[in-house]
Parts: sequence; structure tokens; C-alpha cells
Amino acid sequence: MSEHDHHHHGGEHDRPLSGPALRVKALESLLVEKGLVDPKALDELIDTYETKVGPRNGARVVARAWVDPAYKQRLLADAGAAIAEFGFVGRGEDIVALENTPTVRNLVVCTLCSCYPWPVLGLPPVWYKSAPYRARAVIDPRGVLKELGGEVADDVEVRVWDSTAELRYLVLPERPAGTEGWSEEQLAEIVTRDAMIGVARVTVPAGSGR
Repeated sequence: MSEHDHHHHGGEHDRPLSGPALRVKALESLLVEKGLVDPKALDELIDTYETKVGPRNGARVVARAWVDPAYKQRLLADAGAAIAEFGFVGRGEDIVALENTPTVRNLVVCTLCSCYPWPVLGLPPVWYKSAPYRARAVIDPRGVLKELGGEVADDVEVRVWDSTAELRYLVLPERPAGTEGWSEEQLAEIVTRDAMIGVARVTVPAGSGR
């Protein structure tokens, strides 16, 4: 369930393609062959969504909410408008921010397909789109959280939110202890995509004391 490598890395080419991947590869090859798509431009587009558009955008939003109480209030009241303050806008879908607290953990899933807040998280990870995750997140959310982000105490409520084409969710994770006095930029560095989906907590990497 960890961050997947870029599609150029050697190991990916040694694995057999699945049905959907074969169809995508065939379509890509056909478009390139007919001169309708520049392969370099396609690579740049994928890289933009994987590493530039998100999840760095979402990390900036979370970090701002951690250091600016007024912004946090705006984010929780109207996430779309608050996120748009950074210039990140979607394609018409609404977005809601869900705050994790010591007594509540929020977990996001899309049970029908893979609806996902692209403007703040970029491309959805492979596991998010998988049938096992989509089913287990609803049936056994504590088990999923234990596997991906650590066991959740019995007295913590777990809330599961089902994304749709019209409504997406962004989890505002808890700010980790030991980050008092950190700058917004330093905080953004430790916010992960998985934490903004809700499957993991934000932690302070070893040796990151400021």
C-alpha cells in the first residue's frame, strides 16, 4: 500500500499487464502511432499529476490549516472555496474536508469506482481503486486501518465516507506532537497522501527535529 513508483522504473516492465492495463497500453500505442499524442507530453502529464499537482497540493492545504485557525475554519465550512484560495480547482465536483481528532478517525473510499479529489491528491493509488479496498473499507474499516496505518483504539470512532462523482473528501489529519514551532513549509513536507485519504497518521520522521 506504499507510494507506487513512477511508471518508468524497470521492475514495472517485467510484470505482465492486467486486462485494463493492456487496454490502456494498446490505446496509448495507437494514439502515439497515429500522431495524436506526443509520448513525451503524456509522460509529463502523468508526472505532473503524480508528483506536482498532488499530493503536494493537499499537503499545503493541510499545513495551512494546522498553522492558521481562521483558514481551518474556512476549510471545514467550505472546503472547495478554501482550497481555491491556493488556485486548486476541480471540474465541478464538491469537496468536503473531514477533521480527524483524538476521538474520531475518518476514512475515505469510493465503493463504486475510484472517485478521488484530483486537485489536491493527484492520481489515485492503485490500491484505492482495488475491489478489496473498496469492500473492506466499508465492512472492516478498523482492519484496513490496522494494516495500513496502525491499530485504532476501541474508544475512537471510525467514520467511513463514500465518494461520488459529485462529492469528494479530503481528510484533515491530526497534527503530530513535536511539531510546535515548525513552519508551514516544514509541516507540508511530512503530510502524506495516505493521511489525507485517512488510512494513515502523519508522523514525524526520525531525525526531523527542528
